[in-house]
Amino acid sequence: MAVGGGSAAERFAHLCAALAGRLPRPLRRVVPPTLLGFALINSTTFAVDLLLLAVARDVLDWPLPVAVTAGYAVAFGLAYVLNRWLNFRSHAPVGPQTARYAGVVAVNYLAFILGLTTGLAAVGVPYPVARVSAGAAEAAFMYAAMRWFVFAAAGQNRASSVVRSSDSSSANCGPVRGSS
Repeated sequence: MAVGGGSAAERFAHLCAALAGRLPRPLRRVVPPTLLGFALINSTTFAVDLLLLAVARDVLDWPLPVAVTAGYAVAFGLAYVLNRWLNFRSHAPVGPQTARYAGVVAVNYLAFILGLTTGLAAVGVPYPVARVSAGAAEAAFMYAAMRWFVFAAAGQNRASSVVRSSDSSSANCGPVRGSS
């Protein structure tokens, strides 16, 4: 699958559109390229989170809530930057988006990252399994929040410009977003 030239954000958008075009027909209609981009970016940042968690907990012997917080703080910052730049390609003012993202992260952190992870660990689930389980719930919440709240204006522009066709080479990767 060839990925076109241009900026890193354009190449990433074309890659995601090409991947979306290769999905089975029923999924092609409901899975937008931004969901695939989110999955690629956040899988990478989740791996960073888990690596930092393991080092903080097993090597540095930090308490679990502190280790979870440290890994998550680095991962959420990286996820915001990469999703804004590569996936949602937003050029809207950073301040309001960052404020919305901070609110989403606070809710996500308390409910899923700290709450669900420590809750599962408290009932005997090994902390890595607890963190991965919380990560699944977190992923659904965070994608929805980023698409329809944090980067909402950018998402509306892109949603109207993406062609959901069976030919991935004809997929329109959309304009630069949030430039109003």
